[in-house]
Amino acid sequence: MELYNTLTRQKETFVPLTQGEAKIYACGPTVYNYIHIGNARPICVFDVLRRYLEYRGMKVTFVQNFTDIDDKIIRKANEEGTDYLTVSQRYIAEYQTDAEGLNVRPATFHPLATENINEIIEMVGSLIEKGYAYPAENGDVYFRTNRFPGYGKLSHQPLDDLRAGARISVGEEKEDAMDFAVWKAAKPGEPSWHAPWSDGRPGWHIECSAMARRYLGETIDIHCGGQDLIFPHHENEIAQSECCNGAPFARYWMHNGYINVDNHKMSKSLNNFFTVRDVAEQYGYEPIRYLMVSSHYRSPINYSVEVIESCKAALERLYNCRDNLEFLHSHAPAGEKPGEEEIRRRLDGYRSRFIDEMEDDLNTAGATAVLFELAREINTSLTAAAAPSKELCAFALDLYAELAGVLGLLYGRRAASLDSEVEELIRQRQEARKRKDWATADRIRDELKARRIVLEDTPQGVKWRVEE
Repeated sequence: MELYNTLTRQKETFVPLTQGEAKIYACGPTVYNYIHIGNARPICVFDVLRRYLEYRGMKVTFVQNFTDIDDKIIRKANEEGTDYLTVSQRYIAEYQTDAEGLNVRPATFHPLATENINEIIEMVGSLIEKGYAYPAENGDVYFRTNRFPGYGKLSHQPLDDLRAGARISVGEEKEDAMDFAVWKAAKPGEPSWHAPWSDGRPGWHIECSAMARRYLGETIDIHCGGQDLIFPHHENEIAQSECCNGAPFARYWMHNGYINVDNHKMSKSLNNFFTVRDVAEQYGYEPIRYLMVSSHYRSPINYSVEVIESCKAALERLYNCRDNLEFLHSHAPAGEKPGEEEIRRRLDGYRSRFIDEMEDDLNTAGATAVLFELAREINTSLTAAAAPSKELCAFALDLYAELAGVLGLLYGRRAASLDSEVEELIRQRQEARKRKDWATADRIRDELKARRIVLEDTPQGVKWRVEE
């Protein structure tokens, strides 16, 4: 598998540290509010990465953290007159609701920053001992960026260029404007933990370094996240981790592109800021996931009402193929027919094409296109007129579900069931048709349509579906 490595700015063959295993760390949300559609992109994209590696037989340890102590969380708690724990636990639960709606599988580990304070203090202490970090008089601890020769290697910016735009804020006691906090001394009324240099709380960047080391080791296979995290967050993770551990931090870095709204950067000030919950309440969760995985993860995405509507329509086409196939399967005769082996061979070719796309830097856009081509092949080759065998229908169903499952799609609509009243209406309509009582048959059909149950008469019998 070829992956584009942000660190080297080129595609590289993915070779894990341990054959057959992959250790992946994905930066999770700071839990002070509902996640927005920009947050949904890395969550969905790297869920597909994990699914695909497992599909190819790898054992994946996937870690996604929650930052549950932060300035924004403290501010939110103060606004509400509550505490940071109440705020963070509430929005972790809300995140889990949205993640489940997006069909994102729970990580192997979901560590919390506050559950890893000892590991963070140990790492900060090691950095101080080695001279890479220093306590300021006010109790803050800063990392010395000029002590790490590789600083800027991920964002591909020389330290002098980065320093040109850096400033020291009021209250900071840095030796250099580029130094960053790994520990923040407690302010009055803030939650804090005891450390040898001061009572306080961890800086944002050190949390991920400590959690990645605890759950995955000093060197990990893949570190991933949004493009906005390259600098300073991921740059700082590399610096503090490699200085502390004396080993490369991550061998492959993957970053997804931005999401714009109506061709503008998403911003509350522009009134174009949408949470996943907002969009899901109107369109459902699955169109959001489809939007995230139907484009290449490094390409920018534009969100608009028209785009999400087109995603919903595209999913409908995929569902219609599955529904038609399930109907054919339920009425198909057992025993494969002459010529079906050739159809099997054609269908099976789509699996290889799908894998080829995914092996090329997780090209979910190409893989989605292959899924639609498979749907067209199924719709053409397996028709009511062709009367395919039950075995061929089952093979097509399994293949279709297999490929859709790697992308995490076709999960939102479960098989519907007709209640006894509707079943009776369908039976009465069939009887009316036998009597050539077309007026009664049409009336029943219209009545069912009003209940959003659409009927289709086929040689195998009446096919129905619930209209979305």
